[in-house]
Amino acid sequence: MTDALGDELVSPLAAVDEREVEQSLRPRRLTEFVGQARVREQLQLVLASALRRGKPPDHVLLSGPPGLGKTSLSMIIAAELGSAIRITSGPAIERAGDLAAMLSNLVEGDVLFIDEIHRIARPAEELLYVAMEDFRVDVVVGKGPGATAIPLDVAPFTLVGATTRAGLLTGPLRDRFGFTGHMEFYEADDLERVLRRSAGLLNIVLRPDGAAEIAGRSRGTPRIANRLLRRVRDYAEIRGNGVVDRATARAALAVYDVDELGLDRLDRAVLDALVRRFGGGPVGVSTLAVAVGEEAQTVEEVAEPFLVRTGLLARTPRGRVATAAAWRHLDLTPPAGGATLFGS
Repeated sequence: MTDALGDELVSPLAAVDEREVEQSLRPRRLTEFVGQARVREQLQLVLASALRRGKPPDHVLLSGPPGLGKTSLSMIIAAELGSAIRITSGPAIERAGDLAAMLSNLVEGDVLFIDEIHRIARPAEELLYVAMEDFRVDVVVGKGPGATAIPLDVAPFTLVGATTRAGLLTGPLRDRFGFTGHMEFYEADDLERVLRRSAGLLNIVLRPDGAAEIAGRSRGTPRIANRLLRRVRDYAEIRGNGVVDRATARAALAVYDVDELGLDRLDRAVLDALVRRFGGGPVGVSTLAVAVGEEAQTVEEVAEPFLVRTGLLARTPRGRVATAAAWRHLDLTPPAGGATLFGS
């Protein structure tokens, strides 16, 4: 927007507007959703069939690592059905009464999304079984021998559950989902498509080589790709000419401690401690966590999965071991036999 003299005006609401635009990065329809072609095709069939029959579709379980689009897909399911969506999470449902109140307020055709559903409390999970199968909840009134269960009907709804740890779901809960979709890590080409779409929404000038550079460091995860894009945008606007190309992306990501493989500060600290302090291992995760000043759970759940997936770290019965690739990534020579034992 410009004034009468042609000078650019900056609205005081620009920052607010941009936050709203960043929220809009989530795709709203299946046709806008990039990647996960198999899951998209399967979901399209499930939803189209339900719409033709005029009934809510089967309950949907989406599993996979964080940041791949499970929440976005749940919102897309509601949008495709033309239904309202209620969003909660497993840890937030501590008592069966909490879930019963939520279910009783649903309108026919609503979508209920429960993130991290594997962490739902057991009493609430048992109530959920009946609601999913029979669209009924049993509310217990009173305590002890005089307690009475009052059945209440629930409007037919579709439950969409998301989990990052499908193995922790109980068998009875998992079996009640009519469709299960497993989300895979993204290939670089799909991440570049995600970045191009986001750049268009955020009015970022993104060159193809810049998109390729960011995609290669995004750990196969759209959420990380979009986050890195915004940080590179900041660098380009303040220290560059506003254009995100390969050189700008490399310089920006160096500032934010993201290396060529996508390793961040914690990842490199874990590798560095494992290699330099413990000779490549084996070493227990608790000892490794103390060495990097983090909780063992943080090392195990945040850093380790990516390090294992990229072939830099191996889990063995005796502890964590750095692979030959890890030594080379740190510009060190692996010990004799390391390449044979732990790959090239």
